[in-house]
Amino acid sequence: MKESGATIETLLREIAEFCRRSGMAETTFGRLAVNDGKFISRVRAGGKVTAATIGRVRSFMADADARGDRDLRAGLAGFDSRLAAGASGHSQEIAPQHNFRFFDNRQKYLMFVNTTSEKQVVAQKAAQELANLRPQPPALRAFDAGVGDGTVLARLMRSLHQRFPRTPFYIVGKEISLEDARLALEKTADRFFEHPETVLVLTNMHYAEAPWLTPAKNADAMIWHEVALRGNSSAEFEEQITALHPFLAEHWRAKVSEKTGNPVYEKPSVLVLFREDCRFLLDSLIPKVGAGRADYDFILASQPYRARASAEFKAEKVIAPLARALGPGGRLLGVNSCGGDPGMEIIQKVWPDEQPFATNRHDVLAAVKAALGKSARDYAFNPNADARAIFRYDMHTLPNEIAADDDIGTSTLLAAWNAAIYVAQIEDARLAEAMRTDEYLRATRDVLRKHGALWFFDESYVIARKRDD
Repeated sequence: MKESGATIETLLREIAEFCRRSGMAETTFGRLAVNDGKFISRVRAGGKVTAATIGRVRSFMADADARGDRDLRAGLAGFDSRLAAGASGHSQEIAPQHNFRFFDNRQKYLMFVNTTSEKQVVAQKAAQELANLRPQPPALRAFDAGVGDGTVLARLMRSLHQRFPRTPFYIVGKEISLEDARLALEKTADRFFEHPETVLVLTNMHYAEAPWLTPAKNADAMIWHEVALRGNSSAEFEEQITALHPFLAEHWRAKVSEKTGNPVYEKPSVLVLFREDCRFLLDSLIPKVGAGRADYDFILASQPYRARASAEFKAEKVIAPLARALGPGGRLLGVNSCGGDPGMEIIQKVWPDEQPFATNRHDVLAAVKAALGKSARDYAFNPNADARAIFRYDMHTLPNEIAADDDIGTSTLLAAWNAAIYVAQIEDARLAEAMRTDEYLRATRDVLRKHGALWFFDESYVIARKRDD
């Protein structure tokens, strides 16, 4: 139930006072209290707040106050000082829980998504692979190993419908971020209208668990929620999908691994959506608790790991488990940044020794072969030639917005800077140090004027499981 305006106003005053005395930024408060950096801004804008959420917020503040304001201030000061210790270069160690801050920064991510064409270009690249698929009854099975805001997934589902208009789909997406889960689901209502024969599953589990929808630990704590969408219009489906927001807020919670710094789920969760009027047709595809099946025809792994991670880590923790989830004849398309573009020029003007892309697709595939061991013989590993593997995407700009003899608008400079530091995965501590002067803006302006545009390069590779025949 939505709380009254008076209650919300009281809550906002309490939060403002807490942030003032603790020295905590509002975005930090939102992430720590409810795993949503935009929580306070959403509430101020009239966003819905449930009694349960208010209880979580007040419990967080009460627990912090119980530890004492001094302890809280000291903890935040230590948080900032430990980050600053890594400001001179990425080789210096930053505690994993603090290194996570960059990768959970919603503003950087969403600005990147909306100002560049990467998602569209990756979706086009994935669509090209669909011609190689030979799905077997009862369905085409696909897995998105990092749904993000759902832009690629929605486009991929459209391409799947275009090529296989009457084939039932079983599609699973992995996404640990609460906000991304919301954004992705909002893009799927029309998919159930155009392609009724769809079972869509969203889960927050790890790469080694998600394809099978089976957690390695805490199986008893797993949240499994099945939604049979009623109606026959996108508007009706959208209304029911939007109604899932409280469920996501309650169960799609993440924390930071003290060991790796990666976000990990608090509870393994699965959300299953399909049309009620197609239940009979899809009965054999609707997954059941403890009976998960992989055997995917297509897996998309776009930017599923940190650029600076070792090839061994990328293989053992991400790509090898996904390769094991392929069915006979199934194909995995991997995509990651590779540098060598104007975006990297901006980075190296500010940090001359920066080399975020330490491993390439050849290194990753070699490590995957090693991780698979003897079973590697069941797969074909195709790095492709550079002309096919490496592709470009651009920052969106207006015609003649970047010209050598004209000043470049601040919003364009900031969008270009954001895209460059997002792709290169520069930590917040080093960003704060670099942005104390306007040198970063001059560097960005120089590169934009030099090229008249800003673009980036990704590289792709394919792992195909051999057919049994």
